[in-house]
Amino acid sequence: MSDDIKFNSKYDESNIQVLEGLEAVRKRPGMYIGTTASRGLHQLVWEIVDNAIDEALAGFCTHIEITITKDNEIIVSDNGRGIPVGIHQKTGKSTVETVYTVLHAGGKFGEGGGYKVSGGLHGVGASVVNALSKKLEVWVRRDGEVYYIAFEDGGKVTQPLKVIGNIDPSETGTKVRFKPDETIFKETTTFSYEVMRDRIRQLAFLNKGLRLTLIDERENPTQKDTFIYNGGLKEYVAFINQNKQPIHDEIIYVEGSQDDIMVEFAAQYNDGYLPGIYSFCNNINTHEGGTHEEGFRYAITKVINNYGRKAKILKDNDEALNSDDVREGLTAIISVKHPNPQYEGQTKTKLGNSEVRPIVNKILSEQIERFLLENPDQGKIIVEKCMLAAKARVAAKRARELTRKSVLEVTSLPGKLADCSSKDATICEMYIVEGLSAGGSAKMGRDREFQAILPLKGKIINVEKARPERVFENQEIGTMITALGTGIGPTFDISKLRYHKVVIMTDADVDGAHIRTLLLTFFYRYMRPLVEQGHIYIAQPPLYKVTYNRNVHYVYSDEELEELKKEYGDRPSNIQRYKGLGEMNPEQLWETTMDPERRTMLQVKLEDAMEADLYFDMLMGEKVEPRKEFILKNAKFVKNLDI
Repeated sequence: MSDDIKFNSKYDESNIQVLEGLEAVRKRPGMYIGTTASRGLHQLVWEIVDNAIDEALAGFCTHIEITITKDNEIIVSDNGRGIPVGIHQKTGKSTVETVYTVLHAGGKFGEGGGYKVSGGLHGVGASVVNALSKKLEVWVRRDGEVYYIAFEDGGKVTQPLKVIGNIDPSETGTKVRFKPDETIFKETTTFSYEVMRDRIRQLAFLNKGLRLTLIDERENPTQKDTFIYNGGLKEYVAFINQNKQPIHDEIIYVEGSQDDIMVEFAAQYNDGYLPGIYSFCNNINTHEGGTHEEGFRYAITKVINNYGRKAKILKDNDEALNSDDVREGLTAIISVKHPNPQYEGQTKTKLGNSEVRPIVNKILSEQIERFLLENPDQGKIIVEKCMLAAKARVAAKRARELTRKSVLEVTSLPGKLADCSSKDATICEMYIVEGLSAGGSAKMGRDREFQAILPLKGKIINVEKARPERVFENQEIGTMITALGTGIGPTFDISKLRYHKVVIMTDADVDGAHIRTLLLTFFYRYMRPLVEQGHIYIAQPPLYKVTYNRNVHYVYSDEELEELKKEYGDRPSNIQRYKGLGEMNPEQLWETTMDPERRTMLQVKLEDAMEADLYFDMLMGEKVEPRKEFILKNAKFVKNLDI
């Protein structure tokens, strides 16, 4: 290597950096909160709320209040025991200051810790929030006094802990107020009421009897929601199933503990075909599953088979029901509270503790069996539902095999997949377009090196209302499955994905929106990892072509059109409203919608699978009333609707 491109030939002790205190957090915030985008910003709130939840889990807190102030600051207040205020023997500082300035300082470690069960970042939460805040204040109510401490600019103490008032000794708790540092959260420092409301409601479901209140002072009048669910997961299942049609009235509910591991479970079957199984450990959504889900699957499969045989619903010559059969149309939530959870990877999305599996299996087996024996009418309905699922599974398997064979022939026909020349999946894109007209323009306008085009004929089947075998028999769905290369169902393998960007490109009208929704429903229900890992995109074609004299502008919204009119100050010589992609010539389609340098695309993100389930059920499911209610409630927000 030549001298002019060497960074520094000297390498000794002076090159080694030691980051003091919270400096490491500010230097690499993504290591602690995942991202400095919106999700990371909201993670600050959850870390403080988690500390209050830990007090509730220990039996000392009944109410948590979260406020978004007019200045977009966050206040979290609880009626727990209050953070200890005495001098900490190791740091020589007050315990409050230690908790907020020292990483891995908290009551969550070891046998002598203050909590048997806890969530959050295990002792780094409070200090990380302080490190990433412009300003943070803490009030502690305990021992008949109110204590106050303040920090600025990432954890610098501006007011050491002091007593600022006297109170009734029975009044205890902690209040934290913080303002995120805009130099860290450069993308946004604005909190979303909807995101916070959904998570806080979830925490209320997962911690029965705990009252959580969310207040938004930015709204006029102030917006406020209070959540308290004494039925816990039982009420959670009813909430998720609100847009579905349950096939039995009583929700199965299980609660038990062994070896300090608490298990709570609720489930109810509906007349749908897709399962909705959600698992949690210490209030953390383990969306990749883990040993608690394995214990649940084994228990429910074994119990329903045994009950079906004993009740003579399953005949001696009937094949045993498998795990997929007993989960069809099942909404279930499994929540465990563990004193020492071990997660696979850094993201806390898969529980790894092997001892959890047999404990969950034992507790669920005993109590689900008791439910079936005590409710024979509902038990019969459940077993018969599972038997129908088994028959459908066999039919779906045949349909999948036929799909694999037939689609190979179909994709070779003219007018279907126009593949790209590159084999590097990381740069390849597949545009799904509606109709041959738009497909023709897209094929001619694309960059053949990395852009593939797949035109669809008409609308695909609504998978929310169809049995799996009908879904797999649909020719357009079969074409997509083969083009993507991942397979589907048990054989799905995302490593075989042929295009890392799957772009839905439909017309900017009602039909185009419907096709887009049908496609999103299919991907979410049958190829969810594509959505979860950010491979699905929505193209944003322009709504208008506006000409001022000889200057041409492509406009993507009505607001942008009005701004353009103000800018020019006179009337345009021509405004063309695009009704469909087929109206654009290939050059226009490339320039406005497909050119990576100039296009606008929306990445489909999945923050909360349960919220997504609710919306897909409501918008695409069998029940009309929830859809009608949603339309009436949100019609006022529609600015432009093509009839």
